[in-house]
Amino acid sequence: MTLVGRATGQSLTVLGIETSCDETAAGLVSRSPAGEGRILADVVHSQSAEHAPFGGIVPEIAARAHVALIDRVIASALAEAGLGFDDIDAVAATAGPGLIGGVLVGLTTAKAIAFAHGRAMLAVNHLEGHALTARLTHGLEFPYLLLLVSGGHTQILVVRGVGDYQRLGTTLDDALGEAFDKTAKLIGLGYPGGPEVERWAAGGDAGRFDLPRPMLGAAEAHFSFSGLKTALRHRAEALAPLSERDVADLCAGFQQAAIDVVADRTERAIELMRARAIAAGTLVVAGGVAANRALARRLEEVAGSRGLDLVIPPARLCTDNGAMIAWAGAERLALGLSDGLDAPARARWPLDPDAPVAAGAGVKA
Repeated sequence: MTLVGRATGQSLTVLGIETSCDETAAGLVSRSPAGEGRILADVVHSQSAEHAPFGGIVPEIAARAHVALIDRVIASALAEAGLGFDDIDAVAATAGPGLIGGVLVGLTTAKAIAFAHGRAMLAVNHLEGHALTARLTHGLEFPYLLLLVSGGHTQILVVRGVGDYQRLGTTLDDALGEAFDKTAKLIGLGYPGGPEVERWAAGGDAGRFDLPRPMLGAAEAHFSFSGLKTALRHRAEALAPLSERDVADLCAGFQQAAIDVVADRTERAIELMRARAIAAGTLVVAGGVAANRALARRLEEVAGSRGLDLVIPPARLCTDNGAMIAWAGAERLALGLSDGLDAPARARWPLDPDAPVAAGAGVKA
């Protein structure tokens, strides 16, 4: 890392670029010297339609779409903010973790802009973008507890500061959002699967099927969803062909089991946090699955019973977006940090590299 060639303690304006998965996004934020944030623009182009026929994300299609869309998405964000490149202090881009082809598109674009216009460049960890969004939307002070639940990641961490994270638990197999998507595909629902499962679950009987709750009561705060997904597949295969009632009840049963697991694991993480004398008074939920209303209601109960406030950023800022990357960049820029034009793209990039390896966690670690 290098020092930024400007005085800190000033208002900062940062352009953020996000291309780690299947959203091509750009946003602009301002950060005051007091740490207050404001979103100036937030443009997101979803590729869901391109990937829907395949029931999931195809990395090659995603990378090609990012190449085709990135310039116009950035131009739209600048136009929305009424700014040009000369009005920004820095450009930030997701440098990982994610689908490496997509990450390279956004990071290379950011480097080109920084070089051409003489601006600072910030290589942002995508997960840090999610981790710091609550400071943009709610002005939270450190430390706080973060439950990150998305299509690619499920973990719970203490956010102690910018670049300072302590992981308490991670998934040992599937991420929660991935499990939702695979469940939807298994029973013939559309993509993305999470909203479809939630919609069908609303009219289903969650008690019809006896589905497992993996890791419930385990000493560590880790998650597991693979066994739940497999059990649901066995139930679905035994019932085939599925009626609408079967689909609704399977969705309700899966969602309830998943929520029970998340609630239990979050409670365990709170216990571990307090055993380590960490004085965090807020539970933040971020990532695309944070938009699930049933999950939010249950976590509100968990937080309240443990004396914590619950903060969930607006749904648009829980899914992948450029504003969160711009904000993470602004937070780092305010500390006098930037990155060189040789900053690498990374398929894997843990927020807490010192956390013990969790058996089976793979890229989720």
